[in-house]
Amino acid sequence: MNYPKIITKLPGPKAKEIIERDSKVMSPSYTRGYPFVMKRGRGAMAEDVDGNQFLDLTSGIATCSTGHSHPEVVKAIQAQAEDFIHMSGTDFYYSVQSELAAKLASLVPGDGPKKVFFGNSGTEAIEAALKLARYHTGRQDIIAFFGAFHGRTMGALSLTASKVIQHRRFAPLLPGVVHVPYGYCYRCPYNLKYGSCETACITWIEDVLFRRDIPPDEVAAIFVEPIQGEGGYVVPPVEFMQGLRRLADKHGILLVCDEVQSGMGRTGKMFASEHFDVVPDIICVAKGIASGMPLSAIIASDKVMDWPPGAHANTFGGNPLACVAALTTIRLLEEGLMENAATVGAYMLEELWKMQRRYPQIGDVRGLGLMIGIEIVKDTEKREPDSTFRDKMVDRLFEKGLLILGCGANSLRICPSLTFTREEASVALELIEDQFRIGPDRS
Repeated sequence: MNYPKIITKLPGPKAKEIIERDSKVMSPSYTRGYPFVMKRGRGAMAEDVDGNQFLDLTSGIATCSTGHSHPEVVKAIQAQAEDFIHMSGTDFYYSVQSELAAKLASLVPGDGPKKVFFGNSGTEAIEAALKLARYHTGRQDIIAFFGAFHGRTMGALSLTASKVIQHRRFAPLLPGVVHVPYGYCYRCPYNLKYGSCETACITWIEDVLFRRDIPPDEVAAIFVEPIQGEGGYVVPPVEFMQGLRRLADKHGILLVCDEVQSGMGRTGKMFASEHFDVVPDIICVAKGIASGMPLSAIIASDKVMDWPPGAHANTFGGNPLACVAALTTIRLLEEGLMENAATVGAYMLEELWKMQRRYPQIGDVRGLGLMIGIEIVKDTEKREPDSTFRDKMVDRLFEKGLLILGCGANSLRICPSLTFTREEASVALELIEDQFRIGPDRS
């Protein structure tokens, strides 16, 4: 392993030139955290245009599940491109699309036949699930959660409640959406303690929301991330997810699991909802499904996916290049990468929990598989968030050759490719611990 390896001052001269051009022509709405300009990648190594090599803990925001440019994925894409690149799957047929749909249907928990709708991104999957939920139930209201990120198009944005900047000046949003507190035990919105709280985050919906505000028989769906992504890599207790399933069943509400970031093997199981023994009515997947190719899907029983031709469609969803990339990705996940995510993720969590005992700035460490969050605080007793130190750490780690991103107000997210090795994990952990050892006050 010969990376990280930093050979220029960051950003280097070529990177500076590209960033300068970018600033003149690209939308200012993008959220670039630091000046990394990608040239090529292999596995968990990302090289910039000046030849600096970084260890990547982001995998394109949990998207390059098989690592950067996995040779088998590249080969599958090249072979398909030689045959044909596009033939809109909403108007015509091609084998690889239904082959992928059949594979996804076989992976999703639950009895009975399933059907699949393909899109291009996570937000498209959420939009499709939202429309399907309203169509199938004939109901209009939707329940989502504070801290949730479901996307930025208008329907998905209406479900999102992560950062105010994402909503500002875009109102009015979709009517009929209500947000409630998530099962975030480290920062319980009810100021209760796990184990003696009687799952107040579930009972409040039944005892307050459904009695005083929204008739439950007018709620089409509950949209939930089994692990909140942008909200802070928050893992709820099992009782939370199971309580949502019971609540939905009681009132004829669809339970929609947004597995855009948590799905496709990242947590050591194909879907994070499997860790909670919960079977959703609709599962939304994207990101890691095709190793970086734009693809998303919603999977539901054929009884739920009952809309007629023309009710929903798109031009590029289920593009043949993305489909062959996804089939290859799933095969690689099943052949060992999903197991690797569980093994290496468990190792990282164990080491981070040890680190937590050594450094008071680490308030909480949580995760499943290679979806790990580190919440940074000023004081472990008062749990005061320290977003300033978190941001400093992100910048400092970039300077040391580690690509990492924040999430939530004050957390670091660890979401490398599922090819991540124990050796790479050890290097990343050492670099992270160095920053806690240095502390927040040194530049």
